[in-house]
Amino acid sequence: MRLIIRNGVVVNEGRVRKATVVVDDGTITQIVEAPAPSLRGDTEIDAEGGYVLPGVIDSHVHFREPGLTAKADIQSESRAAGYGGVTSYFDMPNTKPQTTTLEALEQKRGLAAAKSHVNYAFFLGATNDNIDTLRKVNPHEVPGVKLFMGSSTGNMLVDRELALRQIFSEVELPIMTHCEDTEIINRNMEEARRLWGDDPDVCHHPWIRSAEACYASTSLAVSLARQYGSRLHVAHLTTERELSLFGSDSNITAEAVIAHLMFCDEDYKTLGTLIKCNPAVKTSTDRDALRRALTDGRIFTIGTDHAPHQLADKQGGCARAASGMPMVQFSLVSMLELVDEGVLTIERLVELMCHNPATLFGVRGRGFLRPGFKADIVVVRRGEPWTVTDDCIQSKCGWSPMKGHRFSWHVCQTVSNGQVIYNNGAFDDTSRGEAIMFR
Repeated sequence: MRLIIRNGVVVNEGRVRKATVVVDDGTITQIVEAPAPSLRGDTEIDAEGGYVLPGVIDSHVHFREPGLTAKADIQSESRAAGYGGVTSYFDMPNTKPQTTTLEALEQKRGLAAAKSHVNYAFFLGATNDNIDTLRKVNPHEVPGVKLFMGSSTGNMLVDRELALRQIFSEVELPIMTHCEDTEIINRNMEEARRLWGDDPDVCHHPWIRSAEACYASTSLAVSLARQYGSRLHVAHLTTERELSLFGSDSNITAEAVIAHLMFCDEDYKTLGTLIKCNPAVKTSTDRDALRRALTDGRIFTIGTDHAPHQLADKQGGCARAASGMPMVQFSLVSMLELVDEGVLTIERLVELMCHNPATLFGVRGRGFLRPGFKADIVVVRRGEPWTVTDDCIQSKCGWSPMKGHRFSWHVCQTVSNGQVIYNNGAFDDTSRGEAIMFR
């Protein structure tokens, strides 16, 4: 089957040009810098007035399956991804069971093959005692190893020095770390409870999960990576100080996520626990520093840390309310809003959300608009402003911290493996993604 996308402005590998994209049987075969009226397709998209981008690769999501499917599942969250122009995702290991064995990894891959609307991959999780499993994993099937150096959920904290040194010295895959110092956090929580009661108000969350806790853990990870020559990618950076650790070593990179780019501590007054996440949303100074780092090389990828919870789980304060929020549906339009504000260019957006995740993790044949690559494509257009309402939220949990926000950008079409899975509000529920292959 042939798909043709014509009349759009193609943004790819630093170039912005009007071109026609030709897709045959799921693969890009031509990019023609002309209207090419003689070309005909079985399906055609007129992208006039819009931009044609590679499909977004979100390298940091929690789709909750198996074991936590009251919050979310692969079907519902991959549908939300498709609505948002995300054609590939890498899911994290803190599910039930945790993805810390090869058997659990295969279980997830089987679930995704049957249920995922877009392309999928799964991190293998590190523990204090599974180094043998990390040595055995097939490097073509996983993006990397997820290491909690400050446990966010579950019991996946790796805090033994020997285990950390084994992981950094022996794992050849990219190591993606969650960096918060647990001892500092525990000490801060004890003091917060003394001052403000057993469940301190959420406004104290960035004080408890502090900038100091983030910097201490991130600097340890960077030190170990430099010592052993590891390929380190630090997830969800939140502070200006941490940024000083990045930019000088191409093997040591950092991610920013949408929550920390869009919100700051002033937003706790209106959004409360809806923006409670780990690491915490911090000051406007930190948020603005992260935004500046999008363009100077210190931030290498943008993810979402998409982590749905039921609203009942979000009640309470720093101790009781769950941390995490659903963001995958609104990540691309949020970043396009920052393009409009002059924070970054659309070319840089494509690097951070499409090209760089593919390069960093060694994704085969995706992340770029090139002949021979899989046709993962999104068409976006600036148009009539629209407001996020309950009825447009696709995540199973049914809420979003973006509710009430007005966007001017629209995801018009999402193409995954050459198939139009989303088209101006209509979704193809029969669509299925593919397992992403690496290196």
